[in-house]
Amino acid sequence: MPRDCLFDSDGGPPSRAEAVAAVAARLVDSGVGAQEAQDDARALLRAAAGLSRLDLALSPQAALTPDETQRLSDFARRRAAREPVSRILGARGFWTLDLTVAPDVLDPRADTETLVETVLALTDERNAPLRILDLGSGSGAILCALLSELPHATGVAVDLWAPACAATRQNLARCGLSRRANVLRGRWGSALAGVFDIIVSNPPYVRAGDMATLDPEVRLHDPALALDGGVDGLDCYRDIIADLGRLLAPGGLAAFEVGHDQAASVCALLHAQNLSVSRIARDAGGHERVVAARAEPEAS
Repeated sequence: MPRDCLFDSDGGPPSRAEAVAAVAARLVDSGVGAQEAQDDARALLRAAAGLSRLDLALSPQAALTPDETQRLSDFARRRAAREPVSRILGARGFWTLDLTVAPDVLDPRADTETLVETVLALTDERNAPLRILDLGSGSGAILCALLSELPHATGVAVDLWAPACAATRQNLARCGLSRRANVLRGRWGSALAGVFDIIVSNPPYVRAGDMATLDPEVRLHDPALALDGGVDGLDCYRDIIADLGRLLAPGGLAAFEVGHDQAASVCALLHAQNLSVSRIARDAGGHERVVAARAEPEAS
């Protein structure tokens, strides 16, 4: 076994259980929380050895092969350097989908599922031919999730970053949704015409002064373009919300992911454009994570 392998070769290949314990301990030493370290160790082992969750549960004492041991050691070393598991494996589970995680694009996270959940909860007619606009689509996670749940909807994804446009196209194809969506490169809604029934966005919202304080998984691996929201974190919301008057259909829904302390500020921006806030949703951690608003319906 190579010298730089995490595991001691003197006693032979480790069992699956021993490997999980060794990797988890290494991750805890690097600053990863204990439960996250356990979860990550199991995910990395399954990937390194081609195992299912059931395989690991039923045969924890089975020995790894030398190749599997080396792969796991390489994965563990990268994770200990605070590279996210999703970037190591090139994939992320999001909503009910398995998405590709591109190197130069924001890694979609569980908090963003709150945005999808909120939009679906506020959509009464799920079989309607809804028109969806995803501004700053990144990986395409939000649009893919919504199209997967709204079978007659169509979508437009817009991103300024060419690699993000490519990542969105790749994930739409991976999910079998390419025929129902177009991907455009541009700055928010500035080049768009027409109206949409649902407009969603997870724009950059980190305050510029907070960028250096982000966790290493974010600071070192997510593109700054997808994080930095300006001095107060609200620059992108101002740009997007200013265009909602012409892009959002009468009675249409707009929903935004926001920073943990930004809901009130985003609500104020929406109110200034005569949009009625219909819901503020909390994420699994209890933070106000999504603000949803509606345009006035057409006068009868």
